[in-house]
Amino acid sequence: MQVTITGRGNLEMAIRTFRKKTQKEGIIKEARRRKAYEKPSEEKKRRIEENITRKKRSRKGEYVA
Repeated sequence: MQVTITGRGNLEMAIRTFRKKTQKEGIIKEARRRKAYEKPSEEKKRRIEENITRKKRSRKGEYVA
């Protein structure tokens, strides 16, 4: 991942851009998750919960009659 800096004053802007890119790609979340060991049963439970929340978000805009 690369963030280009143009000039001296844009360092803060480059840092902000870097943070947004890493957050969007999920790098920070992944690093925090891997910080400690996760048992296989806990990993399975976490993945199931993530899938449920993802499905709820996708259905949020749907209208069921």
